Amino acid sequence: MHPNPAFRKSSDTRNRDYARERGFGVLSLNGSHGPLISHVPFLLNAEGDSLDLHLVRSNPILRQLKDGAQPAVIAVAGPDGYVSPDWYEVPDQVPTWNYVAVHLRGMLDVLPQEAMHEMLNRQSAHFEALLPHKTPWTTDKMTPEVLESMMRQIVPCRMAVTTTEGTWKLNQNKPDDVRLRAADQMEAFGTGSEVRLLAALMRGPFSP
Repeated sequence: MHPNPAFRKSSDTRNRDYARERGFGVLSLNGSHGPLISHVPFLLNAEGDSLDLHLVRSNPILRQLKDGAQPAVIAVAGPDGYVSPDWYEVPDQVPTWNYVAVHLRGMLDVLPQEAMHEMLNRQSAHFEALLPHKTPWTTDKMTPEVLESMMRQIVPCRMAVTTTEGTWKLNQNKPDDVRLRAADQMEAFGTGSEVRLLAALMRGPFSP
């Protein structure tokens, strides 16, 4: 997380809502030979204190969980982009990178295998609902034997979320006219990920 408090004023509610909306992040925990990382979709509950995910059975993270819950973090990335100092049109500026990121920290544990089917149904229902103009896919469309075989290859997990941290680095530490000029340039010429969304966020407002 960026140390500048100007970029860390968003409430836990906003950070959790953003993480819930994105629904995808980088899961990391300490392994015996260094950090272990996995890119995973997840479901964050309404209270923001618990999230569900699944891992393929061969994932090394599962070996770390064989003796019980372990501290873990999920980093959720939003839009990001390079900011040229020329965009500000004021002197003595330096390059930077604007971005949005939310970190969810807590204890990750394995759930009973029997929970996998219900979790898969919830996950697919959540993400299918975001797709317009189609009938949602459900596990009922699978041949039962094939579905059962595939589910044996994945393991349900749950993280008890204890800490939520967010960085919204959007040039809000600059004067409004300077920030808005940078936002216009980001939208027109920016390089990074989702730069049009980043430009819209840079235009504010910066409510908690």
